[in-house]
Amino acid sequence: MISDWETIGPLLHGTARAWRLKLDERLKPMGLSQAKWRTLLHLSVAPNALTQTEIAARLGVEEPTVVTLLHRLEREGWVTRRSSPHDRRCNTVHLGRRAQRIIAQIKSAANKLRHELLSDIPPAELRTCIKVLTRICEKAEKRDKLRRNGTPLAAHRNGQNRNGQPIPKRRVPHPAMRVAK
Repeated sequence: MISDWETIGPLLHGTARAWRLKLDERLKPMGLSQAKWRTLLHLSVAPNALTQTEIAARLGVEEPTVVTLLHRLEREGWVTRRSSPHDRRCNTVHLGRRAQRIIAQIKSAANKLRHELLSDIPPAELRTCIKVLTRICEKAEKRDKLRRNGTPLAAHRNGQNRNGQPIPKRRVPHPAMRVAK
């Protein structure tokens, strides 16, 4: 029997995927692929212009993928790229005129879908769900940040592994004591 612990990851992934696919269906008639509308939406809600690296991180894809996507979006008039005022080595990405006209339609379709999917869920349950998902996300992001900083995760568990057991010390034999094979 599968436990709740084992189903939570696939359930989260499947829910996010199903939600994106439903929105994708509604935005296709506007000429927007999932890659396009997700990029435009991230750009529209960001407080400042984003770099290619930041867009890649938000979309969860590699930078070369974003470069190709941005070339296409720029060619089609959805975005413009400018040299960063803070770092000459990178470009910032801005919504183009074509995108600015359609962002309201994207947000409207997203709001309608959100209402359809969440309308019969009691507000208290939804608040609990949001709290739980926020905590999971914060923990995952904290762990990712530790990894990016090169800090071993074990160091943040006071010498214990994930199960709370002491991490055994590895004994590396002195080079003179090693046996040749």
